[in-house]
Amino acid sequence: MVIKKMHDLGIRSEHAYIAGLASVGLSFVSWFASLQAEKAGVERADRWGIFVGEWAPTFIGLGLALSHYEQQEGTLNGSLHSVKETG
Repeated sequence: MVIKKMHDLGIRSEHAYIAGLASVGLSFVSWFASLQAEKAGVERADRWGIFVGEWAPTFIGLGLALSHYEQQEGTLNGSLHSVKETG
């Protein structure tokens, strides 16, 4: 499972949320840089901005999946701990 592997590598939901927010900012920067550097016009700059902007939902989705995994892992550990105390 990809989410478990990411979690095992130390990637947490907060990291994915930060990446999503950063990609929104990077989308604007890439749009503006393309507009200034290339003579292809606004259409080309829009394509760059949209391309980078499409990363945000992916990162947010990964953040949600990691958050769900982290909550399940915490609940499972807490449940086992309380069973040991009462048993």
